[in-house]
Amino acid sequence: MKQSESLSEVHKSVETNKRTGWKRILSFIGPAYLVSVGYMDPGNWATDLAGGSQFGYQLIWVLLMSNLIALLLQSLSARLGIVRGLDLAQASRSTYPKWANIPLYLLAQTAIIACDLAEIIGMAIGLQLLFGLPLIWGISLTILDTFLLLFLMNKGMRKMEAFIVSMVFIVGISFLVEMFIVEPSLKDIVKGFEPSVLSGDALYIAIGIIGATVMPHNLYLHSSLVQTRKFERDVKGIKEAIKFNFIDTAVALNLAFFVNAAILILAAAAFYKNGLHEVAEIQDAHKLLENIFGGVAPSLFAIALIAAGQSSTVTGTLAGQIIMEGHLNLRIRPWLRRLITRMLAIVPAFCTILYFGDDALSGLLILSQVVLSLQLGFAVIPLIHFTSDKKEMKGFAIKPWVKILAWISALVIVSLNVKLVIEEINSWSEGANAWYVNFLVIPAAILIALLLLYIFIHPIIASRKALKTNVPHGDALNIEEVSKIKYSKIGITVDFSKNDRNTIQHALLQGGKDADYFLIHVVETALANYYGDKTLDFETQSDTLNLQKYCDNLMVLGYQVTPLIGYGGTAKAIAEISDQNELQLLVMGAHGHKGIKDLIFGTTVDAVRHKVKIPVLIVR
Repeated sequence: MKQSESLSEVHKSVETNKRTGWKRILSFIGPAYLVSVGYMDPGNWATDLAGGSQFGYQLIWVLLMSNLIALLLQSLSARLGIVRGLDLAQASRSTYPKWANIPLYLLAQTAIIACDLAEIIGMAIGLQLLFGLPLIWGISLTILDTFLLLFLMNKGMRKMEAFIVSMVFIVGISFLVEMFIVEPSLKDIVKGFEPSVLSGDALYIAIGIIGATVMPHNLYLHSSLVQTRKFERDVKGIKEAIKFNFIDTAVALNLAFFVNAAILILAAAAFYKNGLHEVAEIQDAHKLLENIFGGVAPSLFAIALIAAGQSSTVTGTLAGQIIMEGHLNLRIRPWLRRLITRMLAIVPAFCTILYFGDDALSGLLILSQVVLSLQLGFAVIPLIHFTSDKKEMKGFAIKPWVKILAWISALVIVSLNVKLVIEEINSWSEGANAWYVNFLVIPAAILIALLLLYIFIHPIIASRKALKTNVPHGDALNIEEVSKIKYSKIGITVDFSKNDRNTIQHALLQGGKDADYFLIHVVETALANYYGDKTLDFETQSDTLNLQKYCDNLMVLGYQVTPLIGYGGTAKAIAEISDQNELQLLVMGAHGHKGIKDLIFGTTVDAVRHKVKIPVLIVR
């Protein structure tokens, strides 16, 4: 079943085949590091600080268990992207009906906004701790992240990966230095790896640690990022890609485990040891570090917090692009999508500070983790179904013992997160405003639970008949015989929509069978923007095949046709193709967007008219 590729601008843009030895392994390194930042964001900090300050080293084993579950699920996510060439959202669109993909998208987008909210709060707190900047100003400055992301995207995937790795390196070094400052007990640390029975507050915090560790957007992100590597699509090449990406995942997530363990150990050594058992807020941890140790410890803490928030917000934006394109097959301009996501996250933070004060931000941070927990099952359950499908995975389906471990992990995650959500709803039900919980929150929770049940059952009971093919822009259409006209070199832009037939017919009427025709299609994905004609992702291949169908159709009818693929910016690519092939006429179909749609989707026809020096025939 064909799909548009994920992050198509950088799909298969990193060459691996020309490298050997350790350089070949290094060419696969990168995607898991972008994913790993989600495992050490401010939401993790809050749960780690609370666990270390209240229970010392007792919950280190919970961190280890969470990391092992994350390693399992992320490796499944990578396997899905490598074998099927689809990200998790695209696979969901192929498997579930359209009506189900809409709420799946809304839930995933809500989770990303919640994650973005955690990054905003973490960044603002870090700026306040380091520079004394009021939280309201720190939150306002996070809007600038939009421009940082766009700058990094223009520089290409490898440079973005380098930026993220450098941020992770700063976080790791900061906590490594702090470990020497606080001098934790190695004996107690080793004892903390021994599993223990949890109850009461310890169980609650353990649930929070697991919920904050395994984040749903990371599964969408990883299944897409692994597709940026170009390798041979034979059995040997796929096996090698799976192996090297597993190494990448294991190293990156172990680094994330080190950071989370370091935060918990820091809290245990600095606060629990000194009888300070109620340190649940990031600001309190910074203040106590300054009082107890002074020097550089609190500054390193703030720098690490800023770096973690900055790197997480970049990867969260990429995940937002993936779920929108995957679930809905919808693309809007990157800056607009990023700005919308950031504004939807900033508004709750602003309102919380204005109406409840700075101290309420910690509660908002916890709430963001609860929202994330709601989405987790909707990513994990389909992922296990997809990677277990022997027909679609073509010999690379997960083995029975892996499947058992995956379902046990899913059961643990979903059940613990359901327990967390129920406890939160019960706490909200107390007080004078309980009416909105009974009439809004509880019905919404029931609907979400029913959707989760459907997501689990549908792949099991659904028939094996193929759903409608989800190619990037639609199927090629049949072109009918037309009368002959003039022009010897005519360019025709196509997008595989229902308008193509009309556009091509008008072009053929201009030149007849004596003219040479050039069918032009531009791949607009994220991968194509970065790597241009080196892009060999699934969408590029699918579009090339669709374009060839048009050419074959027209050649049977007696026309001379050449397919041409452009990459990146549509208007620029069409203008360059027109100049390079010395076209005499360009025939384009108008999309018919007006007003706000032009702002969202762009105005390609107008942009092309200003870039070319030949006549442009616009067909409606």
